Amino acid sequence: MQQLIFGVLTLASFGFFAFNLRKIAQNIHMGLPLDRSDRKADRWRTMLLVALGQKKMFTRPIPALLHLALYAAFVITQIELIEILVDGISGSHRFFQNALGGFYTFMISFIEVLSVLAFIGTVAFLARRNMLKLPRLNMKELAGWPTQDANLILVFELMLISFIFTMNGADEVLQSYRGNSNGFAISSWLGPILFDGISNHSLHILEQIGWWGHIIMVYTFMNYLPYSKHLHIFMAFPNTYYSKLEPKGQFSNMQSVTNEVKLMLDPNADPYAAPAADAVPSRFGAKDVTDLSWKNLMDAYSCTECGRCTSACPANTTGKLLSPRKIMMDTRDRMVELGDYKRKNGPDTEDGKSLLGNYITEEELWACTSCNACVQECPVNIDPLSIIMDLRRFLVMEESKVPTELTGMLTNIENNGAPWQFAPTERMNWANED
Repeated sequence: MQQLIFGVLTLASFGFFAFNLRKIAQNIHMGLPLDRSDRKADRWRTMLLVALGQKKMFTRPIPALLHLALYAAFVITQIELIEILVDGISGSHRFFQNALGGFYTFMISFIEVLSVLAFIGTVAFLARRNMLKLPRLNMKELAGWPTQDANLILVFELMLISFIFTMNGADEVLQSYRGNSNGFAISSWLGPILFDGISNHSLHILEQIGWWGHIIMVYTFMNYLPYSKHLHIFMAFPNTYYSKLEPKGQFSNMQSVTNEVKLMLDPNADPYAAPAADAVPSRFGAKDVTDLSWKNLMDAYSCTECGRCTSACPANTTGKLLSPRKIMMDTRDRMVELGDYKRKNGPDTEDGKSLLGNYITEEELWACTSCNACVQECPVNIDPLSIIMDLRRFLVMEESKVPTELTGMLTNIENNGAPWQFAPTERMNWANED
């Protein structure tokens, strides 16, 4: 009966997770095409350094070390999860222990040490958010669900660690009663402290509570991820692989606009010679998530909401409305909303809303100095600036909306070929002054 329950629970959990992954893939594919298949060696190197090696996290060593403890525990613990899956299907107990011998003891001990470090890191992160109240973790865009989400996942982590040590600790005492000892690094002394003197039957029940609690928490965590910012655990790897490898200050040009400018500058050019692929697009810039690239939408799903981008943003630091973190959160929220609407009402339907206006305001966009500080700071190579620039491009090219501060400069460039209000013939007058 236990094996049957375990099998049904496992199939249901993986099935629901696959269902949600499919929705995420559909949402990302609402974005426009973008070729990121070049320079594969550089892309693998970037992914290994930034996602696996967490290179950019270590610009702030203390949170980086705490995060590393959680990250390492998450990755290495999957080894024990493999055994739990085998035990659950076969009805065995510690399937690999006899075959691996001392190496098995070493691996479980290593996992336990990492679990203790993860426990310390989890408590520290809870304290940073709720007691120390770090400014970047308590901004207004995190009010409500984002803060609850961050705390809930940390509570899940504490529960998972508690179940691991309940399982191993009770089993350690039970085995010692039988004249054997697992010899695990932590539970070999923690188990007797917590469970010594308890009957064999009670120890077996505690071990089963820990075992079932562990696997239920894993499945709960897995199926909670698609609704949480912690989806970055998986998304960080493809997102860093498809990072922008060009210099940060290099902006993308619309080919149709580039061709038009070339035709204006070349009197001998044939306006009918342009290929069909360079035809004028249906929209200049971006108004909604469907006007952004699929990589922009993958960025939104990869956002950890850590706030490093916003804390480094000079506009936000000086009190402007812009928060790069909010740009990414708004993009993700709008993408999820529109994706759900299209799945319900048809792929060609529109809900009458848009990213620009309903989620992100013009004031936020024009506060950006395009300095790339947010891009530089992001630990998973998210590019909020490209979204901001595409939304700006729509405002300028589609709606002719430009702040008054820029209007005079743009007029001077158009009339005088320079930002200043002087005719080209007067540019050298300064040299004639005494």
